[in-house]
Amino acid sequence: MRRHENLLDDASACLLVIDVQERFAPHIENFEQLVSKIVTMAKGAAILNLPIIVTEQYVKGLGPTVQPIKEACAGAQYFEKNCFPVTTEPFLAHLESLGRRQVIVTGIETHVCVNQSVHELLQRSYQVHVIEDAVGSREALHRKVGLKKMERAGAIISSTETALFEMLKEAGTARFKEVQALVK
Repeated sequence: MRRHENLLDDASACLLVIDVQERFAPHIENFEQLVSKIVTMAKGAAILNLPIIVTEQYVKGLGPTVQPIKEACAGAQYFEKNCFPVTTEPFLAHLESLGRRQVIVTGIETHVCVNQSVHELLQRSYQVHVIEDAVGSREALHRKVGLKKMERAGAIISSTETALFEMLKEAGTARFKEVQALVK
């Protein structure tokens, strides 16, 4: 049976974690909860064999990716950037090499780097799924504006559990049990 085209598929998806770095920690609303959701998403991506890409904005000033995400993203491809969108030439070449047309987006800030990255990915005909409980900003208003803008542009707004269970497709498998344990 053919699935709806807007559902995530583990053979077509990759996970993108944008700029969740040490110096942002005291400034982002609900930072610890955000990190927890991204860790869950990354561990689920590993269970489902999804490629993971992590970006870091101006590491010299903002520090590296926070440790819990680094640990959950073992084996990820990292890209440092100084521009707001992730779509540098090395990033785009790597993304293209994966052969995946669905990009699951997490990270910060929703209204700046996440927003601009999503728009650029949509422009390049990627199907983008923004994980609402795994993106953050300094203020709730900025997060809300970023989410609305991305959705209007064609991004699919989702959640950690929704995304993971879409890719599982069925219950009762070993992968299902591993993912289920993550979200309990």
